[in-house]
Amino acid sequence: MSDYVKMACGVFAAINHTKQPIFPILYWGIRAQNHRGHQSYGFLTYNGEFHVHKALDLVPKIRRENVERWLNMLPGYLGLANVRYTTSGGKDYRALQRGTQPVFAEKDGVKLAVSFNGNVVNTFELLNEIRRVWPSFSYQCDAELICRKLLIELTERRDLDSAVKACMEEIEGAFSVACLTGKGEFFAFKDVHGIRPLCAGHSRDSEIHAFSSETVGLDINEFIFDFEIEPGELVTVSEQGFCRERLFSNCKRAFCAFEFAYFARPDSKINGKYVYEVREAFGRNLAEENPDVVKDADVIISMPETGNDAAYGLHEATGIRWERASRRHRYVTERAFILLPNERYKTISKKINILGSKVRGKNVIVVDDSIVRGDTTRVVVEKLRKMGAKKVYVLITFPRITGPCFYGIDMATYSELIGSKYTPEEIAELIGADAVRYQSINGFVNATGLKKEELCLGCVSGKYPTPLAQKLAEEMKEKFEKGYEETGRIYETRKLVKSITNSATARFHSTTG
Repeated sequence: MSDYVKMACGVFAAINHTKQPIFPILYWGIRAQNHRGHQSYGFLTYNGEFHVHKALDLVPKIRRENVERWLNMLPGYLGLANVRYTTSGGKDYRALQRGTQPVFAEKDGVKLAVSFNGNVVNTFELLNEIRRVWPSFSYQCDAELICRKLLIELTERRDLDSAVKACMEEIEGAFSVACLTGKGEFFAFKDVHGIRPLCAGHSRDSEIHAFSSETVGLDINEFIFDFEIEPGELVTVSEQGFCRERLFSNCKRAFCAFEFAYFARPDSKINGKYVYEVREAFGRNLAEENPDVVKDADVIISMPETGNDAAYGLHEATGIRWERASRRHRYVTERAFILLPNERYKTISKKINILGSKVRGKNVIVVDDSIVRGDTTRVVVEKLRKMGAKKVYVLITFPRITGPCFYGIDMATYSELIGSKYTPEEIAELIGADAVRYQSINGFVNATGLKKEELCLGCVSGKYPTPLAQKLAEEMKEKFEKGYEETGRIYETRKLVKSITNSATARFHSTTG
């Protein structure tokens, strides 16, 4: 992807009804989803009490001689796992450590552990409620807000259905959550719009039941996929299997469109389709929507790996040769967003290798999944020019991003989005391309197999599924257009949020009641 935008988290959770160690299942289930979060990982297991191991970095390789140590460190038949990028809370080393998941808390003898994917919008409202119970609470990730809010509801209501329903009513944002209690109760739920993925599956002998952000977490364990959890649905687990309950029947689905373009692994399934099949359809759409570029082009290259499937679809539709002439240096792991400004372009350039002889003297189509800030795309175009490409056309599968995300993608200000400030023609000039073309919104939607009203397209349409996010986006856009300097993520701008929280939250409650 063109700028290494960060995703919030990946979730995996499982129970072995025969009481055999669950850690190996958790390990492979979350390692298969490490693409969803590179900053930290964590495991929490249960055998009557909680056992936790969390750290920064990728999920580690475990050598055979160390397996026993890990099993002793994380005993139990039930557990949660998580990989994370930070899209809320602090970014310093200590804050990242404290923000690792899973998280757990205790109140009035009730213990609760949570693994979460998403992002909370009405943070300050929740903090006020939580600090009435825990006055010194200082949060570092939204999972802590979810955990403590649910714990308050569990201790006050003593009824799981009512407690989860209260969270769905009173928390605005995206949340796909797997939980376990100190009594070994195991369950999962989604927000009322189902913005982030979370699916369920079981082992072939039905001894293990699991929740996973993506189907690949099930596949790697050779589990059978059962279903995607619906918006506003609570799923509990027993030896008899899954028990599903829709706590809200009037939910309006708004699944994150970016999952199809970038986040999900190509071999995951969403809405019954493999993601790579959807991306191939994106490529065919680009061919149909850009006949002038197709007519003038000699060769297609892609920005691996998320551009590969779309490039194949474009090649398939046009017959233009797809050269795998751009390669990513797999072990150059520094990411553009954590570098100093004077280092960014150098490291981006080092991460991407272009095979010059394959593009020299040719009109080249570059296929990528998105343009956010434009840094990477600019570097790639420059390299192609230096290597003798005559023309460079950039075709993008995701429609032009013009607004921030509030639901778990770390692009939370207008100022960082090149598409919020410039037209495609202006972007082409800025990055040195002969043309920049985005797939149409309708083409994108049709390829997913979902209806337009079933997708969250807030970052391209300006229409968000929740009211506080909508109001924040509108007010910050107005300020930005008047020259206001954004100082951080919009939903963490306390003064702006506080000024509109009450009215927006009231509207949110009315849509979920």
